[in-house]
Amino acid sequence: MIGFYDYTVIATYVSLVISLFGMTFAINGYSKYAIVCLALSGLCDMFDGKIARTKKNRTEEQKHFGIQIDSLCDVVCFGVLPIIICYTVGVRDVIGMAILFLYGVAGVIRLAYFNVVEEIRQKQTTEKRKYYQGLPITSASIGLPLVYMLRPLFTYSAFIMVLRIVMLVIGVLFITDFKVKKPSNKVIAILVIIVACAILITFTSHWRAWRLGL
Repeated sequence: MIGFYDYTVIATYVSLVISLFGMTFAINGYSKYAIVCLALSGLCDMFDGKIARTKKNRTEEQKHFGIQIDSLCDVVCFGVLPIIICYTVGVRDVIGMAILFLYGVAGVIRLAYFNVVEEIRQKQTTEKRKYYQGLPITSASIGLPLVYMLRPLFTYSAFIMVLRIVMLVIGVLFITDFKVKKPSNKVIAILVIIVACAILITFTSHWRAWRLGL
C-alpha cells in the first residue's frame, strides 16, 4: 500500500474521522454534537505534532508526508467542518455565504503557504518551530465552540451576526502576515481545559434539554 503507516499520524487520522462524524451531525441538525466534534478534533491536533516528534528516525519522506497529511486533514477538520456547522445553523444569507467562502479559501491558502514554508524550514534546521505565520487554522476549534457556548445570551439573529463576524475575522487572520508565538505546554494545557469545558457545557445543556423533553 502507498503511504506511511505508523503511530506518528494516528492523532491526525482520529481528528479527521471525528470531523467526518461532525459533518454528519451538522447535516442532520445536531449542531451541538458537531461543535463537540470540532472541539475534539482540535484537541487531537494539539498533540499530533508532539507525537510525531517522538519518533527520532523518521525519513525525509515520512516528514514531508506528515506535513502534507496534517494540512490535508486540517482542511477538512477546521476548514470544511466549521463552514458546514455555520451553514446548517443558519448562516445562509448572501453576506454570510460570502464570508464562509472567504473563510474556506483563506484557510486553504494559509495551509498551502505553511506547507511550502515548513518544508523549506525543515531543510535548513532541525529546531522546533517557535512562531506561526498568520493565525493557525486550528483556531476555529477553539473560537467556534466558545461562541456557540454563548448562544443562549443572544437572540437568533444576533447569534448569526456574531457567527458571521467571528468567521470573517478568523478567515482574514489566516492570511494576514503577522507572527503568533507557538503555545508552550502550559498554554496548551489551558487551551485543553477551555475546550474540555466547552465540550462539558455543551453535553450538559443537551442532557438537561433531553431530561426536560425539549
